[in-house]
Amino acid sequence: MQAITASASKFMNFVSTCISIGPTEFEYADLKFAYARHVKWDKGMPKRFALILILFMVSGCASNGVIHNRPLASMPEQPTYSMREIYGKRPESELSLGLSFSGGGTRAAALAYGVLMELRDTPVIVNGVQRRLLDEVSFISSVSGGSFTAAYYGLYGDRIFDDFEKKFLRRDIESQLIHGLFHPYRWFISKNRTEMAVEQYQETVFGNATFADMRKRGGPLVLINASDLSSGSRISFIQEYFNLLCSDIDTFPVAKAVAASSAVPLLFAPVVVENFEGCETRRFKDGLDNVTAHSTNLEVLQAVEGLKKIVVDKKQIHYLHLVDGGITDNLGLRSFYDAIELSGGIKSFLKEMGVKPSRTTVFIVVNASTDPGYGIASSTKEPSIEQTIAAASDIQLHRYNASTLELMQHSTQRWHDELEPINPSLESHFIEISLRNVSSPEKHRLFNLIPTGFSLSDEQVDELINAGRQLLRNNPEFKALVQSMQ
Repeated sequence: MQAITASASKFMNFVSTCISIGPTEFEYADLKFAYARHVKWDKGMPKRFALILILFMVSGCASNGVIHNRPLASMPEQPTYSMREIYGKRPESELSLGLSFSGGGTRAAALAYGVLMELRDTPVIVNGVQRRLLDEVSFISSVSGGSFTAAYYGLYGDRIFDDFEKKFLRRDIESQLIHGLFHPYRWFISKNRTEMAVEQYQETVFGNATFADMRKRGGPLVLINASDLSSGSRISFIQEYFNLLCSDIDTFPVAKAVAASSAVPLLFAPVVVENFEGCETRRFKDGLDNVTAHSTNLEVLQAVEGLKKIVVDKKQIHYLHLVDGGITDNLGLRSFYDAIELSGGIKSFLKEMGVKPSRTTVFIVVNASTDPGYGIASSTKEPSIEQTIAAASDIQLHRYNASTLELMQHSTQRWHDELEPINPSLESHFIEISLRNVSSPEKHRLFNLIPTGFSLSDEQVDELINAGRQLLRNNPEFKALVQSMQ
């Protein structure tokens, strides 16, 4: 800790140098000189703190975000990556299976990957034919680390089981980002650290794939979620949300959407998208006003308030600054809840999508949150800034997660009750897969020590993948579902 304190002191000297040089005209050559002068690399310094230190160093020297979204002159007539196009046109089935992948860096990505593997290896009878449960997934909603797994599966399907571990789970992304910040060719460009991360994700994971590529694959709907700092809104990367921006989702890079979903504030710059004028926004405002007039749901009204700002105040909110989706929902559940409730309820939503209710509906929540120890309770010593921030953020996160789970469990039952008169044989299953449910005390301690970052050991990745598989396989609700479909 003494080494960290000394490094932090040197870091503050560096920040003063960085600010004095200037926040927008700062050159990477100057950054390297100032860094060498003020912050000496300490081999004993924990890597996570070192990464935070370096990213904070360039935060005062950040450049403007690069805009990648394109405007729409009018509402798109051709198919785009929309909820109606992907979710609404799925083949009719007696089973509808939805997944949500939480935040938590590579820890979350590996746990979600393990769940996908178990779904792949679980046979069921659907519409009289034996199929894999994985084939019945109709949508995946994700935030932060979980978005890497969701987006890769959305783009490449079963190829995820061939190369995702090598491309992402077992790759030291953190070290690559640190190295990239100080690579000589970075001295002559002004891209911020998030744009560097986007390039890294494109080079190693997603290529130059866009949402048009994801649409053409014909897989499940993937809702990659981020949070807008300007309006406080939860934003999903689908055409319905991009319509509010008068923008086209199909040409948007998947790697950039994932970067936005996982852009922890202060550590990474926001992903900036432009809020264009000129399309038929009046009807969107009228639709949102109609929701406000007829709904008493405070969750829905709060969501509408933020979205109305984007539609109405385009001069004030000309750009959205998108960061980690975990800020507005770290479980990735609320985006689908919003879609249903903003449509006026489950019946209106299904009618709008043009689909009939499936006989069996399943939500599987993959929750990678942990209970790390902070060393606060072992003495009367005043907690450090690092300990205080970590503990405070985790307390809020866990309480909000509990609220989200309760909301979705009650909503799932309410939607079931609304649809039951149409089909009395309806079944609903809500399944949470959580590292907190690991029964072995030794494994529980192991998972609590795994950081929220993008650099894990092979052993940690193996443990997380196996945990995802076993937690799903042994879940009583899941076992009952599988038995009923065999």
